[in-house]
Amino acid sequence: MPPLLSKTTDQRIVHHGMWERFKFIQKGFEGSPRVRLFYYDGTIEILMPGEDHETFAHIIGYLVTTFLVEQGIFFKPTGAMTQERSGVVSVQADESYCIESVKPIPDLSIEVVFTSGGISKLERYKALGVSEVWFWEDGLLKIYHLHDGSYEKSDRSQFPGLSNLDLDLMKRCILMAETDAGEAIRAFRREM
Repeated sequence: MPPLLSKTTDQRIVHHGMWERFKFIQKGFEGSPRVRLFYYDGTIEILMPGEDHETFAHIIGYLVTTFLVEQGIFFKPTGAMTQERSGVVSVQADESYCIESVKPIPDLSIEVVFTSGGISKLERYKALGVSEVWFWEDGLLKIYHLHDGSYEKSDRSQFPGLSNLDLDLMKRCILMAETDAGEAIRAFRREM
């Protein structure tokens, strides 16, 4: 009997190939919502997020959405939609948002990092022109804002209104959600 795949561990496959091969693989995974595909610089990556990865991504998305709603900031949640520049790059963030207006490429992409990636993924987002990328890794939320063609680490969002988000509160509530998502959301709403 083959070993069972872990529900909590991300499964990652990396392959080197051309854009045409990537598009063929992408077509083959249509209708597979738990599979995320990436392409950049001739590298094809297939990610099957584990349970913990998905839990953190959803709670972060819920908290960001709650904040945007409560602050009256116009947004369009675009989730893990494929963000693509033909022949160059294709990514699927864990969560993404258009802020203040709807655009073909979201302004904000959020990545939960468990197995690999982290800030090395910034080059992909730079190729797309994503204004801001947030990484949740090892209990820390890191924010990078695109400025003059490169990402700069920031201690808060650079988007009007979103810059008022209390990141310490958000981090505390994300960690609290590991054991009680409902209480984490209630605490976030009470204290924001």
